[in-house]
Order: sequence, then structure tokens, then C-alpha cells
Amino acid sequence: MTDFDFGTREDPHAQTRAARNAPVLLHSMSVFREIFELIFARRKIRTVVEIGVESGQVSGIYAELGASEVYCVDPAPTERVRKTVEAHDALRLVTVPSPEVLPQLPVADLYVLDGDHNYAVVEKELAWILEHAPDAVVAMHDVLWPWGRRDLYYEPSALAESDRHPVSEDGPTVWHDDLTPAGFVGLGAFTVAEHAGGERNGVLTAVEDALAAHPEWRFELVPAVFGMGILYRTDRDTDEGLQRALRPFTSSNLLAALENNRIALYTRVLQMQFEAAGQAGHLDHLAETVAAQKREIDRLTAELHRAWAVLRSS
Repeated sequence: MTDFDFGTREDPHAQTRAARNAPVLLHSMSVFREIFELIFARRKIRTVVEIGVESGQVSGIYAELGASEVYCVDPAPTERVRKTVEAHDALRLVTVPSPEVLPQLPVADLYVLDGDHNYAVVEKELAWILEHAPDAVVAMHDVLWPWGRRDLYYEPSALAESDRHPVSEDGPTVWHDDLTPAGFVGLGAFTVAEHAGGERNGVLTAVEDALAAHPEWRFELVPAVFGMGILYRTDRDTDEGLQRALRPFTSSNLLAALENNRIALYTRVLQMQFEAAGQAGHLDHLAETVAAQKREIDRLTAELHRAWAVLRSS
């Protein structure tokens, strides 16, 4: 039995309250706490390098599970992140961007990659880690749709043009293969590669190319919440136990089906929001037209009254 609150006869609405309070779009690495618990239980994790810091909430999880040092890499941290890090003895804020920062930090037992979701950055991060941290575990986010096979570029991007595909401000959707303004759009925060697939495009493609250069590493995939990837060396004594522990998650057709349903429903919501915004704009225009027509009617009515008054006086 999980910690999930199913409700009781006396309180039948507990589940719906939890659903109302949850975000419409699950996206945080915090939902993978169970996976991190498995990793910490089977590996001695003392030092963590986290690339891409949400609010500091996930950073604190690593410390709760036993890490003594958590390096939180974020070149542009929010004030909330700064305060969270300052309030926790185990957390260290690092504002140098990745992958340049990796050689400057201690070699970690666990790397968590949830920063830039594009091939150029992820490939460089993995190339350094797989070469210099053979005893580490690597946890990654966004290895499935939408960024598994399509680059995302936070704007303004520091990447060289040679590391970027032609971009669009439109976004992907589940309902067709083209980009659309009604899709998963960045609204100025990010752009996306115009085309999905091909070479050097997407997070999962970067993982595959890194593994091709380092076949001694194993890749596990949890098909939930945009996909969590776990990499570790296959020649470590404890890794068979880690593989067995992860198997209920990595081999779950149920999780994969739920994820497909989740992204289908969410992108349908995005489409409806886009259409509703368009309708709102149409209604605003209609209201302006009606108001203008009313003003014209009032003007003509006033002229008619004046003309009628002249006729009566004559």
C-alpha cells in the first residue's frame, strides 16, 4: 500500500482534494522521490551535483536521503532558490553554467541532469561525467516527449549557431507531428527545434550517442512525467541489485500508458486554452463593433430628434 490517500467512508473526497491541489502539469523531479530512495539505498551517495534547480525543494530531498553536499548548479537562480540554499547546510549554490562547471566541482556520487534540454548541452555533460565519474549514478529528466527527440533552447541561448537547429516559437503537440501555436510553447522563455528527430537533436539522442562511446554504462528509463533516465556502470557489484530494484518502474507498461494518456490530455487542454483565447479576442472585437454601432445609432437618433424639432417649430 502506498501513502496515497484514497479517502474513507467518512471522508470520501480526500482523493479529489489532493487532485485539486496538484499542478495541472506534473513536471518536477520531486515526483521521482521513490526512485531516488532506491538509488540511495543501494549506493553510497554523499556528494550530489544537481544541474538545473527548480525551487530548491528537490535539492533538499537529496540531503534528506543522506547526501552531505549538494551542489545546486543554476546560472540564474531565483530569489527563492537562493533563500532555500542559504537555509540548508548541505546545499551549495553554483552559478557557473554547465557543462563548463563540471571539472570545477568535486566528482559526485550522483549527478542529476535537468537543465538545458538539448543535444549539445546534454551530450557534453554526459561525455564528461561518463569519462570522469565511473562510480557515479546519473539521473536525468525529459528523456521522452517532448524533448527526447527535439531540442529546446532557453532564450537567450548561449549556444553557438552550429549547436542549434533552426527554431520556432510554436510548440509540439500529441495530436499531430507539426508544431503549432496551440502546442507546448515557451511564450518567450524558450524556442524549439523546427523538426524532431534526426542527428544531434533531443535529450534521448544525446544519451544514445554517449552510451555508444561508453558501452560499459547501462541506461534505464522510467516512462513517467516526461521520462526519467538512470545511467550507471554495468561492471559495479551493486548494480544488479539496482537494476532489479528499478525493474518494476522501468518495465511498467502501465506507467507508459498513463504517460501517453497524460500528455494527450494535457496538450488537448493547451489547444482548448488557445482556442478560448482566440474566442475571447473575437468577443472583444465584437464588443468594440457593437459599441461603435451603438454610438453611431445614438448620433443618428440625436440628429433625427433635432430635425424633428425643426419641423415642429416651422
